Amino acid sequence: MDKAREEVLRLYGNRLRTRVCGICIIDDRLLMVRHRGIGITDTFWCPPGGGIQFAEMAPDALRREFLEETGLVIEPQKMLFVNEFLQPPLHAMELFFDTKILGGTILLGQDPEMSEHNQIITEVELMTFDQIKAFPPDEVHRMFQFCTSMSDIFTLNGYLPS
Repeated sequence: MDKAREEVLRLYGNRLRTRVCGICIIDDRLLMVRHRGIGITDTFWCPPGGGIQFAEMAPDALRREFLEETGLVIEPQKMLFVNEFLQPPLHAMELFFDTKILGGTILLGQDPEMSEHNQIITEVELMTFDQIKAFPPDEVHRMFQFCTSMSDIFTLNGYLPS
């Protein structure tokens, strides 16, 4: 088994996590982060986000995660929807927010919970909706199953059905 996958499972496996994720659209393109060590193909694209730490408010966690992963300073806006990520042994409740960029420059960040040699963030990219939909469904976040256009993301609400 790949060392990054082993570390992901050690840190996050077999427990429920609460995550925040942000929708950030720039020039009709969605900011996406590619992770390794997740999914059956070892490639998983999703909007930036991550786990909420104990005693950390969700908006603060989203600000921190965006800065760590993408180099952008954002302000969380409206909460859009909740997704239950379930790919055993990984399980997370994900709170999705719209975001507003305040500053920074898009860069390839890192996950500070992962060791230096097992970083799982491999790319940060602005993507068109067509680029996202061109990936196999198991390589992108499941929210895209419910969307036929970029604007559909903002019509998702409540708990996404399984």
